[in-house]
Amino acid sequence: MPTSGMRVARWTVNLEPHQAILELNNIHANYGLVPALRGVTLNMRQGEIVILVGHHGSGKTAILETICGLLTVVSGEMLFNGSSIAGLPPEKIVSLGISYVDEVKLLFPAMSVSDNLALGAYHRHGKERPEAIEQDIHVVFRLFPILEERKKQYAGTLSGGEQQMLAIGRALMAHPKLLLLDCPTLGLAPQLARKVVKAIAKLRDSGMTILLIDQKLKQMANIADRGYVIDSGTVIYEGTMAELLTAEETSHSYFDKEGGGLA
Repeated sequence: MPTSGMRVARWTVNLEPHQAILELNNIHANYGLVPALRGVTLNMRQGEIVILVGHHGSGKTAILETICGLLTVVSGEMLFNGSSIAGLPPEKIVSLGISYVDEVKLLFPAMSVSDNLALGAYHRHGKERPEAIEQDIHVVFRLFPILEERKKQYAGTLSGGEQQMLAIGRALMAHPKLLLLDCPTLGLAPQLARKVVKAIAKLRDSGMTILLIDQKLKQMANIADRGYVIDSGTVIYEGTMAELLTAEETSHSYFDKEGGGLA
């Protein structure tokens, strides 16, 4: 059920519970001519939060970029809702229901919060009534109340945490079935990080499917279902959050000891 009366269920895909929404089977992908992924296999079910962890440069971001069409798939199978998306351009993948919030966030700093949100629905313009898009902006405001207070403010003047909230909100305006988040709490003060994690939990409660990268495993432990440890462009470990936390306590081979969590 949606949290706090939020109407976000309309952004989810109509699948049977636990039905696979994303499948990567032995995916190899390149940055130009440089190998980035070397046989990645993973899957996600409807309504899950799955976390990718591993050292910097291990291939976590490359997985998200491959899913959303930014990297070239050399070989392997990549299915979304049972249909192949390997080789599709990014704009087509967005229209199918995959939204990506990268680490840089790529907001329009000289535009207002409201205008940034409206741009997130660019592919819906001309297909839906303007009232529907305006209604979804208010749904985002209920998820992130601080954005409503800042709705006329330029995005470039927001704090780091507020910009992260805006980036997630703008991605939601595309009505994604799968949300990809690259380090959504990176660089945020603990209080702001908790607010972002709480918002992600609300999306999960509504049925949203989320694949994310986060540097600190423990702060996502209560909301994520499973995780994959990535190293050198491949999956080296898969488990529940309890299993990953146990591995973190006993292993230093792919866990960042000084960072208090995974890199």
